Amino acid sequence: CGTDNTPAEEKPTVTNITAEEGKGMMEENEAIILVDVRAEAAVAEEHIPGAILVPIDDLETLAPEMMPDKEATYIIYCRSGNRSATASQQLIEMGYQNVYDMGGIIDWPYETESGT
Repeated sequence: CGTDNTPAEEKPTVTNITAEEGKGMMEENEAIILVDVRAEAAVAEEHIPGAILVPIDDLETLAPEMMPDKEATYIIYCRSGNRSATASQQLIEMGYQNVYDMGGIIDWPYETESGT
């Protein structure tokens, strides 16, 4: 006992989506949680409305508190897409089931806001 015989196809994986796909998903489903994994200073400068801040450096400690539902759908983004890819993979490894990597805010052609 103790071995994991779960078939590989059943293990959740990160799904990469475009800004357009992310916006469409959020418009169709208000329960989707948008997560910005950049540093607080960058988020204060510019962020996508409605996003919650969970800096990648604090992801492992903050995610259980700020993202308690591992079955919920999360869309992750950062500035350019590097940190969002890393954070998305971390979340999958932490047991989150529905993680979408939207890449960077630099590819977001829609409304943004500043302040916290």
